[in-house]
Amino acid sequence: MSGYKIVYRGGEGEIVEKKSRFIATVCPVNSEEDAAAFIEQTKKKYWDARHNCHAFVIGERNELSRCSDDGEPAGTAGKPMLDVLLGAGLHNVCVVVTRYFGGTLLGTGGLVRAYSGAVQEGLANSLVIEKILNCRMKIYTDYNGIGKIQYILGKSSAVTVNSEYTDRVVVEILIDKVFSEALIKEITEVTSGKAAIEILEECYCGVADGEIIVF
Repeated sequence: MSGYKIVYRGGEGEIVEKKSRFIATVCPVNSEEDAAAFIEQTKKKYWDARHNCHAFVIGERNELSRCSDDGEPAGTAGKPMLDVLLGAGLHNVCVVVTRYFGGTLLGTGGLVRAYSGAVQEGLANSLVIEKILNCRMKIYTDYNGIGKIQYILGKSSAVTVNSEYTDRVVVEILIDKVFSEALIKEITEVTSGKAAIEILEECYCGVADGEIIVF
């Protein structure tokens, strides 16, 4: 597994069903403690609401997941909310759906649709990115080899972080770990082994607002 989806920036979404307001607040979290703090903060914000139901998933493989109906009929709020998060393939995220009761009972099916729909609305107003495991590496070459290397990098998924032109050329790149071995092999072959490649680290990266984010 080289990558997974996260909420990089949380958001809010609201739907109305038979005069009941359902307000979803989405937040990235990295631990159960983060989730608990966010849930408590949201409950304080909406202290006068009838219900503040929540769901969260934590871990690269969703090792930890929890949900709560907060007084709604069992299985009508927390579980549908959690199902939306899991169905979207999200990790390390918490959502609270606040309900202001509008005076009309929605029934089991109506509640499930409302809580699910609110979470979907909240996610639509959040920034979701894919966090991908990358190799950060430096390529050292002479001026004869740089043209061939730039051509290879141009048709790959590699992102050039920095370039230095002195008595030799040093190019620092990030590339999805899945493709790193093939890239190293191709550069080695095309330069007849004259290019030196130094692997600096493995790190998770993503793209947010058109910029590379290194985690």
